Amino acid sequence: MEAQDELAVRIARLLTDTFGIGPGARVLAGVSGGPDSMALLHLLQASAERDGWFVIAAHVNHGFRGKESDAEAALVRETAAAWGIPFELAEIDMPAYIEATGMNSQAASRERRYAFLRDAARRHGAKTIAVAHHADDQAETVLMRMLRGSGVTGLAGIPIRRSEQELELIRPLLRITKSELLSYNERHGVPFATDSSNGKTQYVRNAIRLEALPYLERYNPDLRAGLARLSELASADDEYMEAEARRALAAGARRSDGGWRLDIGQVRGLHLALQRRMIKLILNGLAGPHAQARFEQVEEIVAILTAERPDVARFDIGGGLVLLREYGYAYIGPVPDEQAGYAYTVAELPARSERLEMAVPECGLVFRISREAGICDPSPGSRWEAFFDEAELAMPLAVRSRRPGDRMEPLGLNGSKKVQDILVDAKVPRSLRHLKPLLVDGAGRILWMPGLRRSRHAVPNSGAGAAIRVTCSESSHHTV
Repeated sequence: MEAQDELAVRIARLLTDTFGIGPGARVLAGVSGGPDSMALLHLLQASAERDGWFVIAAHVNHGFRGKESDAEAALVRETAAAWGIPFELAEIDMPAYIEATGMNSQAASRERRYAFLRDAARRHGAKTIAVAHHADDQAETVLMRMLRGSGVTGLAGIPIRRSEQELELIRPLLRITKSELLSYNERHGVPFATDSSNGKTQYVRNAIRLEALPYLERYNPDLRAGLARLSELASADDEYMEAEARRALAAGARRSDGGWRLDIGQVRGLHLALQRRMIKLILNGLAGPHAQARFEQVEEIVAILTAERPDVARFDIGGGLVLLREYGYAYIGPVPDEQAGYAYTVAELPARSERLEMAVPECGLVFRISREAGICDPSPGSRWEAFFDEAELAMPLAVRSRRPGDRMEPLGLNGSKKVQDILVDAKVPRSLRHLKPLLVDGAGRILWMPGLRRSRHAVPNSGAGAAIRVTCSESSHHTV
């Protein structure tokens, strides 16, 4: 390999200082055969020879351009052999794959290409995949996203590094211009192929590169550099805001029923920018790794969450997701299955020196039952603790969800009251009512609604020698 020049020194330093590639490392390079990727392969090999690590070249023949595609594959194979670089080839009938899957050509090609690169990297023990996106690609991406009305995340453009499952994908050339790469190839005699499809403006990216950018550069000759700077600034802002949004999500929301339950008071206290980010995090996480929440969806949800009225609202988000606002809380996620019930039975009460623990994962609570001598306080200070006269309890006890027609005889109230009405009076959100636990005895009497009311049944009296104490608290395994 030729002596390193100024660009080679810059790339070698970047690989060591930014990406941490050192002696013994293995890096797989995705090489299309074009000038950018061939320059990348040459630069990687020069750095690897100097610093004691290894490069593998990988090429995908997508089968779109017949003999031209075959010639590119041959060029990469022969050049890799001449430079002493291991070579991996994938030949994929992309037209047939696209027809079978119904995917668009660019998405399908990207999916199959990265799957192959990951597999090839694993076979060679490489932890890093390098691809050849450069500064001009970054400028095109930012301008294309601006035209689509992107936010800060989109303006951040192409990241210089990201996770690719358990591997890392890096872009060492992202701050290098196309002209610098072409000059490098000329200085070092690096061969490359020209993709004829790059000149077809029916592809949006090609039209941006061939028409939009040259036209706009009439007004600002340094436009590409300006767009690259914009992406650097937006990337830092986006990283900071993303971290803040995740902190806000952890503080103001918790997982529930496959979705998220939010404290509306905490959401309202956030800046609008964080409110939007938090909702995007939730929607994108629920819809899948490649989903992107639409601006209109996010704005509608933020408006419902921050409105003074109504206290109760429902919004069908789409994709099987729903927003339910109920008093001081809101739920975003799949429509809750309110028909699903639960029941946990306590067949025997614990001995005097023992304590029984029973987790109820549906409501995230743990019930603890024990015998307490001499305790006969029917109105303990905590709403999460109740005492019962064992002699008046019909066994077995059970903790269950509410059922249609459930009624309770609350302590201090003549007659009975519907459980439904007790929940409504307490402003328990509709979407949570089916999860609220009831402690019942073997006669079917509702003894206690933790946090809300206890019944007049089995109240210990002053002459009781012992009482059954029941407490409940949030489970340490309850996801927040």
